[in-house]
Amino acid sequence: MEITTTIGRILYRKGSSVWSITPGETVYSGLMLMAQHNIGALPVMSENRLVGMLSERDYARKVALLGRASKDTPVSQIMTRAVITVTREDSVSDSLTTMTTHRVRHLPVMEDGKLVGLISIGDLVNWTINAQKAVIHDLENYVTGAYPA
Repeated sequence: MEITTTIGRILYRKGSSVWSITPGETVYSGLMLMAQHNIGALPVMSENRLVGMLSERDYARKVALLGRASKDTPVSQIMTRAVITVTREDSVSDSLTTMTTHRVRHLPVMEDGKLVGLISIGDLVNWTINAQKAVIHDLENYVTGAYPA
């Protein structure tokens, strides 16, 4: 496991299954789908095009705090329209920087204008932690002489 790797490698290990929602569906439907799959965000798709993201943060700030009803509010009214994306070739490090800079927790992975996956900050942090553990293990083996010659 390498500390520097690409988003494509993470998707290969994680899988590229993505659940999505359409702009006309209700926020409630989106929340149910997120709860069902234990995820925190959904790409919003219209005619196979990514048009936004719906996150738990969108719900909290644009529905719950404003006194709206999730069963009556369409996704299109609260989704984040300016979606920040990455590609399979982007690095984990660059993607973490992108998430931090733009204050997002999920990044759609795009290829040739099509959605091919979704990564979360948790995916990237887990990868980084495991990569660091592998490096530490290798260094310990090297220092103690257990490193393969």
